[in-house]
Formats: sequence, structure tokens, C-alpha cells
Amino acid sequence: MVFEAEKSESEDEKAASRISAKNGLESYAYSLRNTLKDEKVTDWLDASQEASKEEYEEKKKELEVVSNPIITKRCQAIGEAPGSFLGAAPPGGFPDGDKNELTVKELD
Repeated sequence: MVFEAEKSESEDEKAASRISAKNGLESYAYSLRNTLKDEKVTDWLDASQEASKEEYEEKKKELEVVSNPIITKRCQAIGEAPGSFLGAAPPGGFPDGDKNELTVKELD
């Protein structure tokens, strides 16, 4: 009986860890998608609802590698610190309307 409880606790911890990794990726990806106005940012996540913790963490790292230069470039264009507005437009909107809107395509 004690063994089953320990096994169940271990499985619960693994599940909680996986869900935490998934939530971290979702939060980052959806904020990025909304900031960049690029629906493709969340395609893998939408298709991979049962991935492992490691897969979620790896995809988040991959997304950060691609997105960090975009966010930095966008922040420099409007004079904000990188990461200061991920998920929202800066106060007063973006200067010159959509002129400063960047997408993943601009990294190529």
C-alpha cells in the first residue's frame, strides 16, 4: 500500500512538471503570437497537446532563440527595453502604425 502511494506521488509529480512546462511554453508562445501578430507561432503547440516535459522545454528554447532577435529589433525600433512589452503593445501603440511590425520571416 505504501509502495502504491509512493508510485502515485511520483506520477503526480511528473504530471505536474509536464503541465508546468506546457504552461510555460503556452504563455510564452501566445504572448509572442499576439505581439508579432503571427498565428504560426503556436502551430506546434496546438498540434502537440500530449508532448513530454522535455519536448515542451525544448520547443520553448527553440522559440526563444528565434524570437529574441525579433523582440530586440522591435524594441530598438520603438526605444523600449527588450521584454518590456511581450504580449502587449507599448503605451500609445507602435510609432508609425504597423510600420514597425516584425515577423519571424524577417530573420531569414
